[in-house]
Amino acid sequence: MIIDGTNAVLGRLASSTAKKLLSGQDVKIVHAENVIITGNPTQITKHYLRFKAIGSPQHGPFYPRRPDMIVRRTIRGMLPKTKKGRNALKKLRVEIGNPDNEKGEQAAVKHVKTDYITIGTLAKQLGWRE
Repeated sequence: MIIDGTNAVLGRLASSTAKKLLSGQDVKIVHAENVIITGNPTQITKHYLRFKAIGSPQHGPFYPRRPDMIVRRTIRGMLPKTKKGRNALKKLRVEIGNPDNEKGEQAAVKHVKTDYITIGTLAKQLGWRE
């Protein structure tokens, strides 16, 4: 199953993807940099920068900067910490852009009327270099 992440809300996308993974489906998410997080962009950025400040660079915890890895980690957090959850995570592929030009279904898309920030913009503020 291919899911287009353009204008999809991160939490909704992650929960619906986690359910599909636990049911045994292979899921590929394209356009991960266009997934959105609703809320005040400056507060969201501060929240993620706080994660980076925790721990040490040598011993972790390690938080991703790339858009595809941010989406993957969010989905990982919604899976159970069991063997079934680990096997489900192996069936997930998250990609920046759409390298194979595949058509995907629009999942978890909601017309947003509030402030939001895209994962791509957030990743650049966290230090991601394309």
